[in-house]
Amino acid sequence: MKTNSSLKIDGAEISWFAPLCDGDDDFLGHRNPIYKSNWENTSSIVKFADKLGYRNILCPSSYQVGQDTLAFVSGMGPLTKQINFLAAIRCGEIHPPMLARAIATLDHMLKGRLTLNIISSDLPGTKLNSRERYMRSREVIEILKQSWNQDEINFHGKFYKLNLPTAPVKPYQQNGGPLLYFGGYSPEGIDLCAEHCDVYLMWPETKEKLQELMNNMRKKAASYNRYIQFGLRVHVIVRETEKEARAYAESLLSKLNIDVGTSLRNRSQDITSLGVARQSQLREQADEKYYVETNLWTGIGLARSGCGAALVGDPDQIVSKLEGYIEMGIHSFIFSGYPHLRECELFAKYILPRIKTISLPEVFGRIPKKTPYSPLGKGPRN
Repeated sequence: MKTNSSLKIDGAEISWFAPLCDGDDDFLGHRNPIYKSNWENTSSIVKFADKLGYRNILCPSSYQVGQDTLAFVSGMGPLTKQINFLAAIRCGEIHPPMLARAIATLDHMLKGRLTLNIISSDLPGTKLNSRERYMRSREVIEILKQSWNQDEINFHGKFYKLNLPTAPVKPYQQNGGPLLYFGGYSPEGIDLCAEHCDVYLMWPETKEKLQELMNNMRKKAASYNRYIQFGLRVHVIVRETEKEARAYAESLLSKLNIDVGTSLRNRSQDITSLGVARQSQLREQADEKYYVETNLWTGIGLARSGCGAALVGDPDQIVSKLEGYIEMGIHSFIFSGYPHLRECELFAKYILPRIKTISLPEVFGRIPKKTPYSPLGKGPRN
């Protein structure tokens, strides 16, 4: 069994984004019903990303404007061949043994193509302080890990008290079950990730700030005798020339009403989170064109909460940026663009062939390595 500390990763997990939460459009802040989040639209993006050779796809969770994540992933399983699914789960939303059963069922259906994005936000209609939310999340994760690695769930915490056999909830993946991805900036979140999760997901920052976050997480994980992998969730605009890419970025804001943009940001449940505050601070540091660093554009955050910046440039510039991140130790990337289907194709055209791609569940030894896959008949996948 490979441990985190023994992993030597050559390449990067390149993922796309499934807009389950009504976050797709051709202009920021300008709702176009053509791109409404529904089964037809979102499933077409996932099937296309699978065909193009992306290695994973983030399926987010939101009550206000979203499709159900686990149901969506279940429906997509038979319609895809190679792509993994990064399914967001809100800790506490489903009774943990039943969540373990749902995860195990999905994992067997997908033959191990399942990864999990741990979410620790408030549940719709409820409110807990940060300490209690992370306490609940920790209990959920510990119960899941018991269900994957022991013969019995034997747990007695503040939120859950359980004694159950684990035979009904054993997943397809071995050596620890599905990988856990986590994004959060509070001290409680950092500690939870360091102790229990596999990949720490960050939102866009300057390289110096990213390095600071990574150093802090490495130190915290070391206190648990663990080593964490790192991921970056970021939008992307790539065109043949930098001039075209920057022009397209500007065009995305051409129909934005600032009041509407503020309303769109404020509807999110995570609007008061530390991560969202850091994205706002990043935008405040940018120049008059919203660039805070070479090829890093913060204009996205004018119309949405959460991840608020994009890599913008020509293919050489974007590849150089990614190579710099990989050199820092970031080996998982979750990209998106507006509209998602077209930008998914452009990124695959200009960037994917130039990056050695990997599947992290395979690297971690959770599932056997697959036979090389040939997207669009272009030869073996790296």
